[in-house]
Amino acid sequence: MKQSAFVDLSHSLDQNVQVYPGDPTFSCCPALTIQNDGLNVHQISMGSHTGTHVDAPYHFVEKGTKIDEVSLAMFVGNVVVIDVTNKGPKELITWADIAPSEDLIRQKAALEHGVFVFLHTGWSKHWQSDAYLEHPFLTRDAAQRLTDLGVKVVGTDTLSPDETRVNGSTPDFGVHEVVLQAGSILAENLTNLGTIQDGDWLVSLVPLKLKGCDGSPVRAFAWRSTVESPQQ
Repeated sequence: MKQSAFVDLSHSLDQNVQVYPGDPTFSCCPALTIQNDGLNVHQISMGSHTGTHVDAPYHFVEKGTKIDEVSLAMFVGNVVVIDVTNKGPKELITWADIAPSEDLIRQKAALEHGVFVFLHTGWSKHWQSDAYLEHPFLTRDAAQRLTDLGVKVVGTDTLSPDETRVNGSTPDFGVHEVVLQAGSILAENLTNLGTIQDGDWLVSLVPLKLKGCDGSPVRAFAWRSTVESPQQ
């Protein structure tokens, strides 16, 4: 397979990586160097939800499945990308925005590897800026409908599928609660979703095997599926 056949859906991790308010910051510093030690080794420090990452049920469910316990099969799927780039700051993404793709979601759910649904807001263009915190967000009802359809992963190119509040008010994590309580997975801080808007794509979101952990950074990527979706 040619290198160009893959689409990178991940942000780079560097000193400017944007994290959810209150989360640990990211650092990657030389621990050993070729000059002094004959080899390069880096020391990495970050939270489990740094950069492009996935949330396991344990993130919000006390006895939920931890990231190392989730089947690898959950992290590979056929994707349906919902175009919601018309949404403005803090605007709701409702079931009405997703409903036109319901039949396609059902069809891809029946394929080998099941289905992911990604929300393409276009907000990744605001990555590493204050505007990134003002992203559109999904309603709890829409999240429930997606899990009812058997969606394995709900993903977004924003900091969270829920509203990110930085004004001190109590956060509403309704989407996290619905999706993770259903045993599904969330993927956050995706990018390049416009590239996979059309056609049939498979996506990999395989996490690190972090024992007992609630989530993990991933190198998310997509490639063309050789199995076309059934005709609508």
